[in-house]
Amino acid sequence: MSLSKQLLILVSAIFLIIFSVNFLLSVNKIRDYLESESQVHAQDTATSLGLSLSPYIGNENDPVLETMINAIFDMGYYGEIRLVNVDNKPLVTVKNDKIFTEVPQWFIDFLPIQTATAESEISSGWSIGGTVYVTINPGFAYLKLYQLAQSSFNYSLITFTGAVLLLFLILRFMLLPLKAINELALAIANGQFKTIEKLPWTLEVRNVAISMNTMSKKIEGAISSFTTKLDSIGKKLQLDDLTGLHKKSSFETDMKQLFMADIEAFVFVIKIDGLASLAKEHGSDTIDQFLKRFAGLLNKVSAQYEPGLVTPYRFFGSEFAILARSLSREQAEQLAQSVSALLAGLGDDYRRKDIAHIGIAMFNPLGTTADILAAANEAFEQAQLIGSNSYYFRIGSNHAKDIAEWKDLVFNIIDQKAYQVSYIGEIKQFATDTVFMEEAFTQAFDPQGKVIPIGTFVSIAEKFAKIVELDQGVTQRVMDHIRLENISHAVAVNLSTRTVKNADFRVWLAGEIRDSAIAAQLVFSISAYAVAKEANVYRDFFEFIHSLGAKVMLKRFETQSMPLDMAKDLRPDYIRLARDLGSDLSRDESKKAFIETMQQAAQLLDIVILAENVQSDADYAVMREIGLFGASR
Repeated sequence: MSLSKQLLILVSAIFLIIFSVNFLLSVNKIRDYLESESQVHAQDTATSLGLSLSPYIGNENDPVLETMINAIFDMGYYGEIRLVNVDNKPLVTVKNDKIFTEVPQWFIDFLPIQTATAESEISSGWSIGGTVYVTINPGFAYLKLYQLAQSSFNYSLITFTGAVLLLFLILRFMLLPLKAINELALAIANGQFKTIEKLPWTLEVRNVAISMNTMSKKIEGAISSFTTKLDSIGKKLQLDDLTGLHKKSSFETDMKQLFMADIEAFVFVIKIDGLASLAKEHGSDTIDQFLKRFAGLLNKVSAQYEPGLVTPYRFFGSEFAILARSLSREQAEQLAQSVSALLAGLGDDYRRKDIAHIGIAMFNPLGTTADILAAANEAFEQAQLIGSNSYYFRIGSNHAKDIAEWKDLVFNIIDQKAYQVSYIGEIKQFATDTVFMEEAFTQAFDPQGKVIPIGTFVSIAEKFAKIVELDQGVTQRVMDHIRLENISHAVAVNLSTRTVKNADFRVWLAGEIRDSAIAAQLVFSISAYAVAKEANVYRDFFEFIHSLGAKVMLKRFETQSMPLDMAKDLRPDYIRLARDLGSDLSRDESKKAFIETMQQAAQLLDIVILAENVQSDADYAVMREIGLFGASR
């Protein structure tokens, strides 16, 4: 119940108590007054009537006695006037038993009025000739008392109504700042750290508003500090300590993004052939300097292109790579020539004619990262046979099937629902060591019964707009699995961007899970990179999912894919960290610092952090110590 309603009820109750007590006291006083007045009036009438009848009482049959009594009786509110002689024999008796129907019986029973009766002796000469008795009719007193009570009640009711309306308006005005404070608290809970600009004038409420503003600013500062720290640590995790180039983990992340983007690209694998012999001739400092210069040459080449098109990496030791996006074959050829020329110049500085070779493979959207790297390594071996610092392109198609065959196969599998859904990657909650979530994994097979790489299968389905039907079918199987197997934990379902944008899918999903008991167990899992590309689309989708009672998870999260500020605005229920962050955690202080900072920020944002595929017991123990909610192994 709102504070305004509570105050209204409280004030109304106090008013009602005061009014009731005052009303009863007033009515009782009026009743006592009317009783007193009736007694006085009865006595005055009896006295005056006795004096008026005194000259005629000597003749009991005198008609003047009755005439005078009737005249007096008709002039007042009398119930009875009775004249008796000295022997108490009735001479004249007049009565008025009039009942006032305006006065309800319950009122008469609740407030009884004593009937006023007075008497006066009538003298006849020096002796008593009779006695007159005057009784007031209480009906007139009841009528007057009832009318006064009605009037008092009506005026009180009007006063009460006016007071309540006035109090309601005053409370709305006075409590309006509390509404602003409540909205600020909800905004803070949603990760929007606003402040109340117009402070209320009520001292206590003003102090609360100031405290809320201070808290909002402090939390915003803490989140900003965490974000800066995460960005710093995240960049450090992605970069090689010696050369400053991106690591192989960054390359793998970029390749995953490339599969989603579906653009042309080339992968360059560059290996320094003579690094081992160079190390024998020179010390470690010289080798470090050589690798730094080598990395500098790669950065120099990439700087000649628009940011993000050409990215150099250091995998390990003497193995480097370049990912060239959105380049034509001719442009890739020019890039290879530039790198080759720079390698030759570097070799001259160290008196080595042949220093490195380059293998180049074309990006295959139907393959895997491992397949493309294998093709580039084969090209590297060919480059070694060509000559010093040479390069070799492997452009020939390595598709097992052409696009048309893939399309027919994928369409047939989806139309026939011939795919399988299994459940993998059990995430256990650290606190209870029980299964908290598992992931729905789709498998498909070719006519020979061989497993189709899921990346290829999804890529074809996405390319030809068949992915929505696939995602819908998988979601339906997951819901059936939860119902039939009586699953109590959450199940994550992967969705594509095309499905998220599809209005028909939303209508279908709303019809399937709205007000359903399984809604809370459905977790829709989406790549952080995909969300970052179209944040507004996903923000709307997240709100839609939450309105159904289901939940959302950002998977493969790292600051390279999505900044924490964006995650804060999107408000996912879960964030599953990139797999690489859980590897060697016990020995890598940078990763540990990153996850600790991530956990602290997530606690402020009310987001649950999960880890994926943690292999080492030591890494698992560190995550438990940090305070993560759970992890898969």
